[in-house]
Order: sequence, then structure tokens, then C-alpha cells
Amino acid sequence: MKILVLNSGSSSIKYSLFEMDDLLVLASGFIEKIGEARSIHKYCLTDSYGEIKKMADTQPVSDHRQGLASIIQLMQKSGMINHASELSAIGHRVVHGGEKFHQPVMIDQAVLMEIKKMIPLAPLHNPANLMGIQETLKFSGGIPQIAVFDTAFHQSMPAYAFLYAIPKQFYEQKHIRRYGFHGTSHHYVAKQAAKFLNQPLHSLNLITLHLGNGGSVTAIKQGKSVDTSMGMTPLEGLIMGTRSGDIDPAIPFYLNQNYGMSSEEINAMLNKKSGLKGICGENDMRTIHAMADAGDKDALLAIDMYCYRIKKYIGAYCAVLGKVDALVFTGGIGENDGQMRKTICDDLSLFGLSIDLHKNAMASTKTIDIKDKNSTLSILVIPTDEELEIAMQTMICVEKSNISQ
Repeated sequence: MKILVLNSGSSSIKYSLFEMDDLLVLASGFIEKIGEARSIHKYCLTDSYGEIKKMADTQPVSDHRQGLASIIQLMQKSGMINHASELSAIGHRVVHGGEKFHQPVMIDQAVLMEIKKMIPLAPLHNPANLMGIQETLKFSGGIPQIAVFDTAFHQSMPAYAFLYAIPKQFYEQKHIRRYGFHGTSHHYVAKQAAKFLNQPLHSLNLITLHLGNGGSVTAIKQGKSVDTSMGMTPLEGLIMGTRSGDIDPAIPFYLNQNYGMSSEEINAMLNKKSGLKGICGENDMRTIHAMADAGDKDALLAIDMYCYRIKKYIGAYCAVLGKVDALVFTGGIGENDGQMRKTICDDLSLFGLSIDLHKNAMASTKTIDIKDKNSTLSILVIPTDEELEIAMQTMICVEKSNISQ
């Protein structure tokens, strides 16, 4: 069974082709700067010997339809497939599924309409996701198309966790509530943690940290998300690369009244000019570490603030869960930055967290437990794979559909 996973952005397409029998990535890549004179298509192909070849193409890609066509042509030319009809299914990442979607769904006109309805909740993402689906449907014939939603995993949150303390009419009429994001990643690493610990997921309480340019924390009780740091949008929660995370909600009004900033300017500032970038002028943690090592006070402050916010959420979610079996680090920073993991876990012995410095310094592409002998819970570093999780959920959805027919 071959499954193509697509993640369509406003001017980009990210993709992976999986052979599901052995979970092998046959091809992966991304096209960016779609619609510009110099588009970039970078991709990796796995040959019959298992060797990965990396290549790039700078031919112009005028629109998403041409981009999708070039992806299919690449797979045919490389021998991954002979025709698009060889694909068993196509899985699409969709950022926002609102309250409607608790799990992956087969795409039909009703689903397309629902995704469209969610655009006000995710104006930067859902239009691009929808466009990618619509263009794919034009060339894919009868290939099953599955939508996998970033918000779906968090639909198990109870009302007391997802509601905001504002007049209830805004929830009832406009669906203003906390939805959470990165759900595909949190779900994937939770399942990997269960496999590593050799326990059923439904028996585990976990705190999962997805730390990259965006970041979120999720409290998972008996395998289900019961709280998460992101809210109605991905702006709430942790300090991120360019997002502010939690702030006093009166600040935007203050900026409007005292600086004359419009709602559009404030929105852009909080999403694109804040977070680490707002504190020290950079949002790449590698650059910030180099600045801090050179004695830059703003970089040192940015790291302290970043870790402090995460510590607060860990403490809060320990209280929410009562008993915690493991803390899980994932994402670009979570997987690769031992210094940040150490700083985050320092002084958390009250919660049973204690890191082995030698294990923490090890580089690994597989799940490892970096706890020391004094730690009462596991501290796992798990590489996330959102594309594989989308592929697996797509396969399950197709199989369920075949059984029900």
C-alpha cells in the first residue's frame, strides 16, 4: 500500500510517499516559492538499495496544480509509481478541524464545506490546506482522499479546560474556545512513548513537549489529551520563535490606545515579531545559543524566559494529571538541544524529574530515556514524524471505510 501525504501552504507544498507495508519513505520533499520566477523543489528519493539521494530543481512552478503535477511526474520518472492510480490513498494535513472533526475523515463535498467554515479560525492555514485538497481532487480520480486535523487529538479536552471565561454566547454562536494544535505530533510521540515503555497508551499519563519554532505542551491522561498550551489559535501558550505566547489580554488595547497600533499591526507583532525574536532579535535557537555563549544579555534572558515558561506548564500539568509516567521532548529543539532540556528540567526534582547528563548529551535518531537513577519518571526524547502519523491515520481511515462498505 502506497500513501502520499501532502501539506499544502499558501506558496508551498510539502510531501512524503510511504510504502506502508514496511513504513518506508520512498520519496519526500517540498516545493516553495510557488508562483514566483524561481521556485525551489528539493526532494529525496530512496533507491532499491535503500540509499537516499538528495536533489533540487529550480524550474518555475506557476501554481499548486503544476506543483502537484510535478510531484506525480517525479514519482513516475523515478519508478516509485507508474501512474497516480497506484496510490492507495492521499492524506492531507489540515490545521483546523474545529469541533466537527475528532478523527481523520474521508473527504467529500460536505467535508470540504466544513473545512471552509473553519477559515475564520485559521485564516493563514485552512485556505491553503483547502486549495491543496481541491487541486489534488482534480487529477486524482477515485483515489481516497483523507483529511487529518492538527486539532483532532485535543477534542478530548473537557469543557472546563477548553472554555474561556468570557460570555458563553461567544462560544455558542462563534465557537470561540481553546482548540490546541500540534495534535498530530503529540499523538505520535505519545504512542511511541507507550511502545518504548512497553505499556498500553490508555494506561499512561504523559506530558509531551513539542518544541520547535512553534511550541506547545500537552497533558495526556490515560492516552487522551486533557489540556494543551495552545488555544483558539497557535498564539497562546509557550514563548515561541516569533510568537509571544501567554500575555495579559489588555496589552493589545494598551498598544492601540497609546501607540495607535491597528488590530492588524498588533496581530502581526504578536505572531511574527515577538517571542524569542522580540526579546533578543533572533528566533533560531542555535543562533541564540551562540549569542548567549558570547555574553549577549538579551540572548541569555531569552533562554531564561523560554525555559521558565515551559517549567510553569510542566508544574501545572503535573497538578492536572496527579501521576505522571513520563515527560517527552520532541520537535527540533526538544530532540536536538540537550542544553535546553537540562535547563528546563533543572530544579524539578520536586516532581521526580532528574536528568542523566551523559545520556542527555548523546545524539540519537531513536527514542532514548535520559532520566538518571534518582528520577521517578522517565524523561524521553522522541523524534516526531508527523508525516508518518498522517500516513498511518490515513491507512486506518481507508481500511475502516472498506470494512463498512
